[in-house]
Amino acid sequence: MFLEYLKFILYGIIQGFTEFIPVSSTAHLKVISQLLGFDDPGSSLSAIIQFGSVFALFWYFRKDIFKLGSQSPTMILDYFLNARLLRSIFIGTIPIIFLGGSIKLFSQNFFDYVLRSNLSIALVSLFMAMFMYFAERSKKGSISLYNHKYSDSFLVGFSQAFAVIPGFSRSGITISTALISGWDRADAARFSFLLGIPAISLAAFVEFIFSFNKLSTISILPLFFGFVSTFLSSLLAIDFLLKYISAHGLKLFIIYRVLFGILILLNI
Repeated sequence: MFLEYLKFILYGIIQGFTEFIPVSSTAHLKVISQLLGFDDPGSSLSAIIQFGSVFALFWYFRKDIFKLGSQSPTMILDYFLNARLLRSIFIGTIPIIFLGGSIKLFSQNFFDYVLRSNLSIALVSLFMAMFMYFAERSKKGSISLYNHKYSDSFLVGFSQAFAVIPGFSRSGITISTALISGWDRADAARFSFLLGIPAISLAAFVEFIFSFNKLSTISILPLFFGFVSTFLSSLLAIDFLLKYISAHGLKLFIIYRVLFGILILLNI
């Protein structure tokens, strides 16, 4: 019984940290679990504990969300900025809805047995390391939450759609795309997280619905501990990444992704 609780807490910690740090949560949930001798949690369990990351996003950005939804802004400029940012998040969410929905409806087996395979995860991790390297080498940009265009938000949202493939990392692909297209580092990270609120929420909800029949096999109390550990580790990851990328960029994560990809290839 103790091992069951420990396993779920571990799942939660892995999910929470890797959901927002640009290294891919799905890939780490599968690979690290295998290395430690645990079962692959699969999409159903991943979806449930992912709600912990969703709650962490809402909690961490609660002031931003309140401002976005406010109907009585104190300043006209604030109103237009918030309404514009809200539309940008909506525009940026459209691509992942279409791609994610298409995979769920028409290519679920291909996703589970090919895209979720260790070989695919390793190759995608190495590709992302190169992509993040080019993002890190790009010139410092000036696009921000205040002056971005809808085309800027759509481009970042289009890249986010690839995060449905294990190994890409939603934060990794969106922040890197934003940096390459000229965003300021701090605002690239912040927009990535704000854009992630509907994306991660929808993904968790859809997976939950599709996996509802499997929930009877999951123990409730260990699952609760996994949810709490996901929530707490997600809060730490969000705070760390926002501060770290602004000051140090992506170098640490590039090195990690190369090592992670090589490690998987060596153990296939």
